[in-house]
Amino acid sequence: MRIVCVGGGPAGLYFSISAKLRDAGHEIIVIERDPPEATYGWGVVYWNDLLDILHRNDPESARAVSAGSVLWQDQEIRLHGSRHDGTAYFGGYGYSMGRAALLDVLTRRARALGVDVRHGQNLTDPADLPEADLVVAADGAGSRIRQSRADHFGTRIETGRNPYIWLGTDRQFASFVFDFEETPAGWIWFHAYPSIRGISTCIVECSPHTWQGLGLDTLEPDDALPLLEKIFHRALDGHSLISSARGEPAKWQRFQHISNKTWYDDADGNLVLAGDAAHTTHFTLGSGTRLAMIDAIVLAHSLARYPDAQVALREYDRHRRAELHPVQAGARSSMAWFEQLDDYLDRDPVSFAYAMSVRQGRQHPWRYQVHLATQIAAVRRARRAYDTGRRWYRDRRRGEAALPLLGRTLPGRQ
Repeated sequence: MRIVCVGGGPAGLYFSISAKLRDAGHEIIVIERDPPEATYGWGVVYWNDLLDILHRNDPESARAVSAGSVLWQDQEIRLHGSRHDGTAYFGGYGYSMGRAALLDVLTRRARALGVDVRHGQNLTDPADLPEADLVVAADGAGSRIRQSRADHFGTRIETGRNPYIWLGTDRQFASFVFDFEETPAGWIWFHAYPSIRGISTCIVECSPHTWQGLGLDTLEPDDALPLLEKIFHRALDGHSLISSARGEPAKWQRFQHISNKTWYDDADGNLVLAGDAAHTTHFTLGSGTRLAMIDAIVLAHSLARYPDAQVALREYDRHRRAELHPVQAGARSSMAWFEQLDDYLDRDPVSFAYAMSVRQGRQHPWRYQVHLATQIAAVRRARRAYDTGRRWYRDRRRGEAALPLLGRTLPGRQ
């Protein structure tokens, strides 16, 4: 089969690898508009289950991904405001990797298997695609291929309310950190995790009211960095934020939640969506890379299992859309929770952390390395200890009623 894959991100590259492993006779071309080593964003985050899946599918590239991954341990929720000031902890661990390093690993593996990876080819018109038996549109959330047939795919785009900006920092975090800071204009926060040696990913988010009140809506992104560094000076410990990636400054944006009624074109049977072109999930879940690579595996498996391409694409569409429905529901819940953050910021750090840990309700479809039930149990035990301390102080009229948890490990931390 002659296959053209548009987009050289995790979905496109890993599909080409997975398809070649199942049938070396496939002629596969990957078209990527960016030059080599140029990529949006800083790092990607994932858990053990993804590494297990990759090792089962292709041990060769999985070993390279594992070797290039950074291990982070624990999750910290820091709350700094006028009413409460402290930190809550969850145990566990996860992995992260620089996005450019990940794409380099996948590109080298794809080429070693005989995939023709072409960088620097900007496809402005889908009609210019090379002739192929199958076109895989893995060209991201702004997919030109999907947009050219949006009516067929039934594309739905919901734009989030909160502005956010994807930055780096030269502070090397050892944990996955959520830091919430109160300013005169309102609350602003980031979540950060290590990406490569000496660099961490740092995604800053706030409400539109805070964004405008701080003047971030009028400042150029580079000019906003000193202000953000001042706001987050405690969390950054004097380190700098980094805006420029790919030689361009990061830009404020609003998340686009993308879903489609179908992921393949059954009219002529030669077009299918994968990765962010098919679906997006809010960045607070840290699941985009994982889901894109699983798309790639399932699509390659379907093509190998069903000789009829129409049947293969239909089965891929049925299977993956069913799996993604609860994931995307959980992502919408997570996005909405952060958009309504003011409802929770009057709570002490432990109560706030508990609310954040259960923000997806029963929608969460997979297990993180730290199981949600373990997190909830730990926070509940801490809540009981906190309440006991409050009563002890109140009964003896010693100091304030609240028992601060600054720097303490929550019971049940792993």
